[in-house]
Amino acid sequence: MAIEENSLILIPARYASTRFPGKPLVDIAGKPMIQHVYEKAAVVSDHVYVATDDKRIYDAVLAFGGCAVMTSDAHRSGTDRCYEAYTKVKEMLQCNFDVVVNVQGDEPFIIPEQIESLIACFEDTAVQIATLAKPFEKNDEIFDPNKVKVVFSANHTALYFSRNPIPYCRGVEREDWLAKIPFYKHVGMYAYRPEILKAVTSIPQGVLEQAESLEQLRWLENGYTIAVSITNHESIGIDTPEDLEKIKTNS
Repeated sequence: MAIEENSLILIPARYASTRFPGKPLVDIAGKPMIQHVYEKAAVVSDHVYVATDDKRIYDAVLAFGGCAVMTSDAHRSGTDRCYEAYTKVKEMLQCNFDVVVNVQGDEPFIIPEQIESLIACFEDTAVQIATLAKPFEKNDEIFDPNKVKVVFSANHTALYFSRNPIPYCRGVEREDWLAKIPFYKHVGMYAYRPEILKAVTSIPQGVLEQAESLEQLRWLENGYTIAVSITNHESIGIDTPEDLEKIKTNS
């Protein structure tokens, strides 16, 4: 069986977003945002579920023919929501999965190939967690703290994630950093082996995560390895109503 066929794709979706309440249900080209994400994921796997704590999102997913599971409204992160959803889907379908993928519900412009490249990392039996990175194209973007940077080893295992530009280019003018060395932007999509997903949800926050507000640093700080697959596709997340208006204006 191909690893894609035995992968579970979960799309965590909350209604009560501080910056954009009801975000998963906003209309984009005649469909709710969550439907765009769902349809991209369904190209890759037959097992796709939206994990939500809100009946409005749950009903909307069922209305367009998708699958959804209700989860607790007390989760600290999408990772925790995904683990609860995984346990429910596993029990409901009475089957085991090789890989669990966490696809953000506010990324309607992802492409199926990104999900496929993430899952393909697990052909290597040593891989515990996988994520994506994209080369930066504009020098000024590497200094934007909202664009998370990642550095990785020669075998594409993450060394560190930061809101600061990493690595530091000593003796080079800031405007020349990108010409000196490639910088990589982290694309916040993850995949896990099920036993690793279970383990990382039980780990308390560490000092690195608290400092940078990046959940993946908790995993690195506790000795887990994160494989990094490179994508050249620009993933556009929608975090605020202004982001949505920009998309509509440019489309």
